Amino acid sequence: MPGNDDWNVIWFVGAGPGDPELITVRGKALLDRADLLVYAGSLVNPALVAASPAAEKVDSWGMQLDAIVSLMAERAMQGKTVVRLHSGDPALYGSIVEQIAELERRDLAVRIVPGVSSVFAAAAALGTEFTPKGVSDTLIITRPAGKTLETDSIAALSQFPATMAFFLGSGHFAEITAKLSCPRDMPAVVVYHASWPDQTIISGTVADIAEKARDAGITRSALLIVGRAVRGTESGYARSHLYS
Repeated sequence: MPGNDDWNVIWFVGAGPGDPELITVRGKALLDRADLLVYAGSLVNPALVAASPAAEKVDSWGMQLDAIVSLMAERAMQGKTVVRLHSGDPALYGSIVEQIAELERRDLAVRIVPGVSSVFAAAAALGTEFTPKGVSDTLIITRPAGKTLETDSIAALSQFPATMAFFLGSGHFAEITAKLSCPRDMPAVVVYHASWPDQTIISGTVADIAEKARDAGITRSALLIVGRAVRGTESGYARSHLYS
């Protein structure tokens, strides 16, 4: 039987960046007892889907919003434990607000379990931090214009002395780098499938990273990170006051 907190509740759970061991303890506990698991297609590691043994499993890839919401609402009102499993952290490009709005119209509550974003898995893969002292005090997370976004603010944002992380841009690296206001020799990396077994890191500069990624065949599921911070211990950092 579901717990009292499951009645008329939809759980939005961040699956983490890919490695199934990087889901939170709470997220894993919900997978263990889910009656319905609606997951975000190939963006979620199949091992996590398989880790929910008793659940009815539905791949939401290609489904319309109304169909997803109706399915989750129906099961929740039956007293089932419903888990909506998003990749990374659902707060970043998870399109969850529109789902939540529709669920709330049906008098259903939503609880969100955060996850490890791929942007932080990328930093781990690079062995660095995005805000080393004397290099960058700011991390800008953004995305390029595309089919679902008419215009972007890349040119303006890149005028700040910040580390920049670009989501949803694997097919637009050349367009992104052409808009950047920073020097063409600024370090840049592309991290494909951060934390997955086939994780791949391509290193370069703003001038050549798009070509390098294209030559490596990377066209999806990758992050572009721009800034001196990607060089890690070679970034020219200053010693932190924490260790002075």
